[in-house]
Amino acid sequence: MNNPNGTIVFTTIGLPHYGFDVFSIPLPPTLTDFSSPPPSEHRLTDGVSVNFNAQFAGPDDNHHRVVYVSERSGSAKIYLDSELLPSAPSSLFHDRPIVNHGRLYFISAHEPSDAPFKSWSALYSVKLDGSDTVSRLTPDGCVDYSPAVSQSGDLIAVASYGSRPWGGEFHHLETDIVVFRISDPAKRWLVCPQGGWPTWSGDGTVYFHRRADDGWWSVFRLDLPYGFEIPTPTPRRVTPPGVHCFTPAAMHNRREIAVATRRKGENYRHIEIFDVESEKFYPVTKFVNPDLHHYNPFVSPNSGFLGYHRFRGESSDGESIIPHLSTVSSPIKGLRMLRLNGAFPSFSPSGDLIAFNPNFDSNTGVDIVKSDGSKRWNLLKGRTSFYNSWSPTENNVIFTSIGPIFGSVKATVQIARVSFDLPREGEIQAEIKILTREETGNNAFPSCSPDGRSLVFRSGRSGHKNLYILDAMEGEVNNDGGIRQVTDGPWIDTMPSWSPDGNLIAFSSNRHNPANVDAFSIYVMCSDGSDVRRIYVAGSEGSEEVDRERINHVCFSSDGEWLLFAANIGGVTAEPVAAPNQFQPYGELFMARRDGSDLRRLTSNGYENGTPAWYPGDETELGSLCLNSVGDKLSGEFDEPLWINSDF
Repeated sequence: MNNPNGTIVFTTIGLPHYGFDVFSIPLPPTLTDFSSPPPSEHRLTDGVSVNFNAQFAGPDDNHHRVVYVSERSGSAKIYLDSELLPSAPSSLFHDRPIVNHGRLYFISAHEPSDAPFKSWSALYSVKLDGSDTVSRLTPDGCVDYSPAVSQSGDLIAVASYGSRPWGGEFHHLETDIVVFRISDPAKRWLVCPQGGWPTWSGDGTVYFHRRADDGWWSVFRLDLPYGFEIPTPTPRRVTPPGVHCFTPAAMHNRREIAVATRRKGENYRHIEIFDVESEKFYPVTKFVNPDLHHYNPFVSPNSGFLGYHRFRGESSDGESIIPHLSTVSSPIKGLRMLRLNGAFPSFSPSGDLIAFNPNFDSNTGVDIVKSDGSKRWNLLKGRTSFYNSWSPTENNVIFTSIGPIFGSVKATVQIARVSFDLPREGEIQAEIKILTREETGNNAFPSCSPDGRSLVFRSGRSGHKNLYILDAMEGEVNNDGGIRQVTDGPWIDTMPSWSPDGNLIAFSSNRHNPANVDAFSIYVMCSDGSDVRRIYVAGSEGSEEVDRERINHVCFSSDGEWLLFAANIGGVTAEPVAAPNQFQPYGELFMARRDGSDLRRLTSNGYENGTPAWYPGDETELGSLCLNSVGDKLSGEFDEPLWINSDF
């Protein structure tokens, strides 16, 4: 049987704009007001790619050496200064590295979980001298995040699901705080239910964050009994309501902790020092960079320096351009993976061009970029559009949806046929032909048939979002016979995609559970609407797991044998509150054969990936990428999670 090959282009929400680097500032022995003069800030990473989630690597207060995660190799790898460390070479995801007594501890997602809806994240360790192999410290079948090592180096605390599957939450993971000795990782103590991001003060106190009953993210303190053999006491909340506090970093020999905060009336996440005895906050980064977000503080072993990551700044040394396309590590030989700075890509018939939406929340229309990333044009400027389908038979025709992407059934969204010529320079001259009637409401997600004659799309004209087939040349505006309905029911059928031979249409639907507007699975039908059948990728028919699927953006491989899609079946890879833009932090790309078998995971990270397009051409056919010379200016503009913003 054939193996998948070709080129997949997809989007990752927010990540291209992050521009993170790691920074540190000195901490005085006695805390005072940091406002005058503000502390001097030192950049610890080199401005290449995205660098984050660091820890100081020295045994003392050498604040120049940090171990951190970087995306510079096409996936999240671990670096010490600029040196790639030995970790899990086959893994697409590494996180929260710690160097202690010559060993590297880290989270990786290179081993598949034992069930759908279970994260692949687990804790591993390896000697830095390369004298041994990578050891898994998380028991098989368990899920661990966010490790912390105690002052002596004898104990580790993690946020853990244990052997439970992911419950579907993404605002606040239902993890527990678990402690174990490095010498005996199989013997674990659940010291506190409901907690994340643990951090040690000495060997007997653990701080962690969780969302309190009053809705505020807060830091809690847990003093552990010797030997953990008696019931642990109830944790004590140490940060007050009225301010979000998360991702704490404790100090071993001081009574303070560093926390990231979001305060009412302020637009940015900042790092503050909190004195747990006086219950007083000492703001730090708001005096250094008042108009930037700061993330995930960490403290040097002797508590002399504070670190964090943030947008490196527009005038800073380092990468300042977001390329149109960037290479992402692929787990499958022969399959090329590219991240697009935009959404809803669609290849031209020859593969030399890609149409996409640069920002579907604003009036930016449709962009066209060369598939080597070297040049870009814009058409439909001043219009809001989303989801594009290039005519397979015409190099100068694109179909798109014009109107709000998250509109109601009755919102005016229309299918447009856009004809254009690409000039060598200047603006594109485009002819727009609206194919759907305005009074029909929400029409979107067009997919063109291989012969170029028909479009399948989703419409809400009946009061429900079902699929229709439309004449791709004339539409329905002046053509009474130009449209026919192919699915009908009180559910949502959406995001259809035509197979390369024209015989099948794949789409996402919640028809198996219409009351749940998030429960989308893959369905396939004949192009006339007959023989609708569900494709099971997360479990067998009738199993408990399958109705938890949220699968979108389905498309076919060029031979029609594979289905590519974004799905939640891999659970959550990292604690969502620790990163920006995590509106749905469980969109990973998967592929499966057309019958749902041979499921393969293509991406593994802490972001939301989606809107993939698949072209049969490889790098030789499409050309090497043009990187760093053309693209958008790196501005650091990204949002905090919606559920945090809603509190203000």
